Amino acid sequence: MKRLALTLVALLLAAPAQADTLVDNVNGITLDKDGKVVRFTGMVIGTDGKVKQLLDRKDKRPERPDFKEDGKGRTLIPGMIDAHGHLMGLGLSLMLLDLSDTRSLAEAQAAIKKYADENPELPWIIGRGWNQEKWGLGRFPTAADLDAVVPDRPVWLERVDGHAGWANSAAMTAAKITAATKAPEGGRIEMTDGKPAGVFVDAAVALIDSAKPKPLARDLDRAFLAAQQQLLAQGITAIADMGTTIQEWQAYRRAGDKHQLAIRILSYGGDIDNMALIAGPGPTPWLYDDKLRMVGVKLYLDGALGSRGAWLKAPYADAPGQKGLPLLTPAQLRNKMVRASMDKFQVAIHAIGDAANAEALDAITDLTADLPGERRWRIEHAQIVDPADIPRFAKLGVIASMQPIHQPSDRLMAEARLGPERLKGAYAWRSMENAGVRLAFGSDVPVESANPFPGIAAAISRTDAQGQPFGGWHPEEAVSRETALDGFTRSAAYAAFAEDRLGTLMPGMRADFLIVDTDLLLASPEDIRKMVPLETWIGGYRYYKKGG
Repeated sequence: MKRLALTLVALLLAAPAQADTLVDNVNGITLDKDGKVVRFTGMVIGTDGKVKQLLDRKDKRPERPDFKEDGKGRTLIPGMIDAHGHLMGLGLSLMLLDLSDTRSLAEAQAAIKKYADENPELPWIIGRGWNQEKWGLGRFPTAADLDAVVPDRPVWLERVDGHAGWANSAAMTAAKITAATKAPEGGRIEMTDGKPAGVFVDAAVALIDSAKPKPLARDLDRAFLAAQQQLLAQGITAIADMGTTIQEWQAYRRAGDKHQLAIRILSYGGDIDNMALIAGPGPTPWLYDDKLRMVGVKLYLDGALGSRGAWLKAPYADAPGQKGLPLLTPAQLRNKMVRASMDKFQVAIHAIGDAANAEALDAITDLTADLPGERRWRIEHAQIVDPADIPRFAKLGVIASMQPIHQPSDRLMAEARLGPERLKGAYAWRSMENAGVRLAFGSDVPVESANPFPGIAAAISRTDAQGQPFGGWHPEEAVSRETALDGFTRSAAYAAFAEDRLGTLMPGMRADFLIVDTDLLLASPEDIRKMVPLETWIGGYRYYKKGG
């Protein structure tokens, strides 16, 4: 981690300070404030880190810029804004056991045993990323599956979507879980023969979480630097951090105080308590030269599709007795929304199932008339929406904060969970756009990689990394390249009340941009999927150079 910090400092020193910069000889692409494509061949950046001027081929260049960068004909695009991620979750996942690449239970068991053997000093084995659907297991894993490889220490592994956890017997003993333990409201304990089987869903996750060791401040500092380094390499210049805790906010502030904060963090507090602890009477001002701001609050209304916690209007096709779990009562949801909105915090509601999305829209309908002003209500994920509810998003001015990469990842699972007739409102980007809904795109990192380019490829093709299915899954829901770019830039900024400074490269905006080797608006989905940033600039400073 020392190397990460030193690399960051070195990059800062290498960038021009308090000097006009000319980035020339580029295939420049940006969107203007109305979302129209603007092309340019040069860009002048002022001493304040903002775009001063965009230059066409015929325009005269500054005669003596303080610093000149030759783009060598490569493509320059705005920096990518991840409209929904979990920054510290990414950082911690880079430090803990990661099972996201495992393809079977046996492969996961081997990885868990290897990690435990290599880390005998750890009191708990903690990790994430398992996915029983990817394993083709046909069931949830059990405590016995973990006991077979690590019987002597607690093991606690978060599911890939963060909405379920897998414990061994030692972890359940440490948390005092018995056959008599009741699941909290909004949670579920998977049972076998009348005993906890080892998997805890949604609110029940807290039963084990409360017993595991908490990361120390220095752990969070290391995790942040690791996450930041990865995001810079992937072309993410800003991220909406969904569910920030007071401990995480303090880590971001420490990074800012030490001049180690490079990316821009648009923070949404983890429920009302963290929102109030962090920001107090209202959203914070922009801190550290527009690098950090608490904008609003993140509320959870349901769980995830993979763990059958998403709240549906009709039972799951593959589990007829289950409809998922509402995590808040109607009164609780509305009370939290009013509490946040009264102090001008923006409200972002996690809603995946069609029942959860309908309830979120109902709550917004109930409150809008009594809460004047521009609220910019956000619904996070909006994965399964009753087609009849889609026009309500536009009518209420609700932003659909969606993650295109979820569609290829979830395709087969969604078909199994819902059946063919209920897929018409699933991952329905084009239907949302046609209805006049503002789309903000992100990744939900670390549930998925933060790499925005596979997300853009999925948005325009509805295919996975192997180009499957041929022709795209429900291809009528694909969007244009311009819409996909907008979702990861201009509209992602708008979704966080940051459009006055981020999201485009028009004059007066922050000079956050990438140098890439592919024209995003002309390339095939396959070529877009392979794109990697050659350079990442934030505020006119180059923070990352591939191979540098």
